[in-house]
Amino acid sequence: MNKKKYLVYLGVFLVLAVLVYLQFRTWQNFDWARFRETRPQNWLHVVHGIALIYLAYVVRAIRWKIFLRPIRPDAKSFSLIAPTMIGFTGLALLGRPGELTRPYLIARRQNLPFSSQLAVWAVERIFDIGAYAVLLVGAIFLTDGPRQLHEFYGAFQKGGIILLALVVAMVLGAVAVHSKGEGIANWVERRFSHLAANLGHKIAMRVREFRSGLNTIHGPFSLFAVTALSLAMWFMIIVAYQEVAHSYGVEELDIQRSQVLLLMGASMIGSLVQLPGVGGGSQLATIATLERVFGASKELAASCGIMLWLVTFVAIVPLGLFLAHRERLSLRKLSEESANADEIVPAGNPT
Repeated sequence: MNKKKYLVYLGVFLVLAVLVYLQFRTWQNFDWARFRETRPQNWLHVVHGIALIYLAYVVRAIRWKIFLRPIRPDAKSFSLIAPTMIGFTGLALLGRPGELTRPYLIARRQNLPFSSQLAVWAVERIFDIGAYAVLLVGAIFLTDGPRQLHEFYGAFQKGGIILLALVVAMVLGAVAVHSKGEGIANWVERRFSHLAANLGHKIAMRVREFRSGLNTIHGPFSLFAVTALSLAMWFMIIVAYQEVAHSYGVEELDIQRSQVLLLMGASMIGSLVQLPGVGGGSQLATIATLERVFGASKELAASCGIMLWLVTFVAIVPLGLFLAHRERLSLRKLSEESANADEIVPAGNPT
């Protein structure tokens, strides 16, 4: 691990330390004995939640197979399940440095340039954000659940509109890159060529990679299939969240599915500040939302927030480590290799 990564981790740690201090300063009467006794009453709900999260990873693999169809029509969805689970295990244990493990491992398995799968990974992100945005906006404006949160409903409406505007901007940007990508890349390369570290060339390379990733959507049927799978996957995650909340068997956590999307949004925003293998931001944001929005006690909110993190983020680790061990793969080595590949592999057009 180089000095830059140490500094990043130190910065994240300091931010989390401040957040933890601010959170627990408001918990002057936090009952640690009660917290230790607070646990799910029906573990079957938790098991169901884990099963849905695992199934969501399988759906991710099927979706990636559709992205591969133009260049690897004989690729099997089953062959992508292990790299998907190993990749998310790397993300859970290593944090952001492990994020590129999945596209790197798939590229290696399918004998493809890493840049081509990095482009697919970027396109996948658009579909993830878009699917979540569609479900969130639908929940906010078409269902009664969010309205029952009264004083927070206005803020949720504004957040939904902002997210929808972001998705529209991303789609318009993707259309522009798809139609004028080479021209945009050339302009960026010229405009920023004077900056240090070849910044202009690196940005232009990413634009070309992203354009190549858009070429993996090769017709209306593929677009429909990828969209449907994205919506189905996020619906599974919604139900998994709800199952964990309902496992406690208390009125405060009898959260409706349309309300779960708001809780998920807080978790995703909090995940921007994470320590490898520890998390931090996601749990704090979830706990704060459960307490302030849904009215759970401090102890109940803390217990449920940690359980949600374990089920939706950490549960993949045992299976991922087993698969990595069976295939004699080192997550840390894969992370380092993907980082180096990200630097040296030129952009390639997979079509």
